[in-house]
Amino acid sequence: MLNKVKSDYLSFIIVVACLIFLLEILFFNTGLIFSFLFSSFLMYVGRKKWHWLIGKALFAIGLLSITFTVFNMMTFNFILLATVLYILYKFLQAKKQPVEIQPAIQTEQEELVRNEQKWFSNKLFGRQKTPEQSYTWDDVNIQCGISDTQIDLSYTVLPKGEAIIFVRNVIGNIQILVPYELELSIVHSGMVGSVHILDHEEKSILNRTVHYQTGNFREATHKVKIVTSIFVGSIEVKRV
Repeated sequence: MLNKVKSDYLSFIIVVACLIFLLEILFFNTGLIFSFLFSSFLMYVGRKKWHWLIGKALFAIGLLSITFTVFNMMTFNFILLATVLYILYKFLQAKKQPVEIQPAIQTEQEELVRNEQKWFSNKLFGRQKTPEQSYTWDDVNIQCGISDTQIDLSYTVLPKGEAIIFVRNVIGNIQILVPYELELSIVHSGMVGSVHILDHEEKSILNRTVHYQTGNFREATHKVKIVTSIFVGSIEVKRV
């Protein structure tokens, strides 16, 4: 029952925060989207030119700008207030209802094996790629901040069926190298950036979701499904 109340409260906060955010960008602060895009653009350019002093300066300016923008949003203030009220509510509940300690009863549990991803991790900054020698395949499911990701499938053997690559990026580029014998399905969502999928190229996309699929994908015994989303950046999928 307590978990349900917690879940309902969280759902309520998310819905109200989304409504406040829409009202804020439509009526109260119409320049908010431009501010986010401009700050993200500065961070993206700074990340690209990181080895120069001007790149570090642009990145720092973009990061400070987007931080101040978030702190000044009504949506952020509402979420902060809701969090404080929830903590206060939990504190008062703990005072009224002391914790009951009950003897633990051992029950037979189903064995569950936990496996960590070997080659990738959720990364806020930096660049990561698959090894440049033979490696054992693991499905990829990662979230990155400002990061470039390169996945080379020519050094591994995929199991029969459908392999999954799922990458969510805020700012950065994704490159996936695929052997010729593999069939592909690519779903990419981007706010600002470019797409280069095999022989197809779109140099500029703005807030779009695109879907590409090779002809024999459904019937293939070895295939790869690629799902990516990038706020600012590009995706490249090519044969090797």
